[in-house]
Amino acid sequence: MQRYSYFFWTGVVVLVGVGLCSSTAGLAQDTRTVTEPKIPPVCVKLEAQLQSSAGPFALKEEEENKLDTERIQKAIDGCGAGKAVELSGVFGPYKGQPANAFLTGPLELREAVTLLIDKGVTLFGSRDPKVYEFPNPDAKPVDPITCGTSRPRPTSFPVPTGQAPRPRGGCRSLITVNVKNAAIMGEGAIDGRGYAKLIGHDYSWWQMARKAQPNDDLYFSTRLIVASNADGFILYKIHLLNSPNFHVSVNRTNGFTAWGVHLVTPVDKKLIGTDNDARNTDGIDPGTSQNITITHSWIDNGDDNVAIKAGVTHMSVIDNHFYTGHGMSIGSETVPGQSFLLVDGLVEDHTTSGIRIKSNVMRGGPVHDLVYKNICMKDVPIPIAISPYYTNQTVEPFEDPKYKGDRIPDYKAITLENIYSTTPGDVLIAGLNEEHRTGITLENVFVKGIAPSQVHLNYDDITEKSSGANFSLTGTSVKVTVEGKLQKPVADTCSAKFVPMQ
Repeated sequence: MQRYSYFFWTGVVVLVGVGLCSSTAGLAQDTRTVTEPKIPPVCVKLEAQLQSSAGPFALKEEEENKLDTERIQKAIDGCGAGKAVELSGVFGPYKGQPANAFLTGPLELREAVTLLIDKGVTLFGSRDPKVYEFPNPDAKPVDPITCGTSRPRPTSFPVPTGQAPRPRGGCRSLITVNVKNAAIMGEGAIDGRGYAKLIGHDYSWWQMARKAQPNDDLYFSTRLIVASNADGFILYKIHLLNSPNFHVSVNRTNGFTAWGVHLVTPVDKKLIGTDNDARNTDGIDPGTSQNITITHSWIDNGDDNVAIKAGVTHMSVIDNHFYTGHGMSIGSETVPGQSFLLVDGLVEDHTTSGIRIKSNVMRGGPVHDLVYKNICMKDVPIPIAISPYYTNQTVEPFEDPKYKGDRIPDYKAITLENIYSTTPGDVLIAGLNEEHRTGITLENVFVKGIAPSQVHLNYDDITEKSSGANFSLTGTSVKVTVEGKLQKPVADTCSAKFVPMQ
């Protein structure tokens, strides 16, 4: 069983248990002892009846109605606690050809039941938006929200007499988890088909999202996995592909583990175009939850690789690789706050940002007791962005946009230790003002080739340790304290860490 993370910076390997305390991390991590999950015994094995090739999964419209939803859900409902429903391929002839695919609409997991997807097998989401719609019997005459459509963002929601306060509806997720100790495991894949043209429309999920962007229209997409009140939820070795929107959203949950997850969107880079790229496809987004571990995972997607939403505490992100995406993010919602986070052993390869904390005066709150250590970056334009200036863009501006609001971002007790960017990039570390200064410790923080014009510091209380930082710590109202005698910079030990996406 694996129960470790590697401290690689000094060249000495030390084993530290995932979810256990280290001297520098303190309480900034998952309080559980997290070990590698085990696949439970199988209660029923379902055989695939469809075939997918190496490219995008395509079926004729009449074939899209032949869903496996009912038989999969029936098996989940009838499986006993502590067991798994296995989705298996038929790799001998099935009607003259091998079968390796299932097609489904929304599914719901049951308590302590695992959905197990075998290697080489893919569970595909339907491209019919109607199957994802919530039942909405009480909406009339209020206009219901329809899955797979967009509309201008209203300035307010009228309240007709005797009716619901606002329209209801939208899209259910492909997989919903509202129970304890459920899991999704196996080396197979779940493919949300965000690239696929929706039945009844002339656009894909991704095209709808991108078209809504210029005017900030509302649009209604399905997500791959949504877990709420799902204590003990586990993702293990599963491949998550091409989600129409967020891949994994976890809320109001105590104890969530993602171990060895491989998340890629879009899988086929040829699917990217000016109107069919994967907008707003966050990787793993925990919110209002505690005791979370994401480890040994590989994330390459179209938005934040990991985005920690409001109200998250005691979280560990250990030994992961991030590729295309917006980096290791907190925010933009930081009300009522995030705290006690450990990020250790992260490799980021051409993410837009590296360490990213983003909020503003309309959505901010307290963020504190964060430890980022042993992080390698390459081709990251903004290796560090600790910002109260969020403007709903991919990267942060370097100056205060002067928004009006009373939800103030306040960043304290942040430690950056053994951080190395092998290529130049900007560093933004900012507090909002004198009353809300950012408190941060820098210990062995290096951005190779950084120019003075790429350093943006405002309203900071900075402590330097060991070799401190290799850039000048000057800016508006910046106070620097040096602890001990600063040493020479350590050598780049990151080169061997950059490997292809797996």
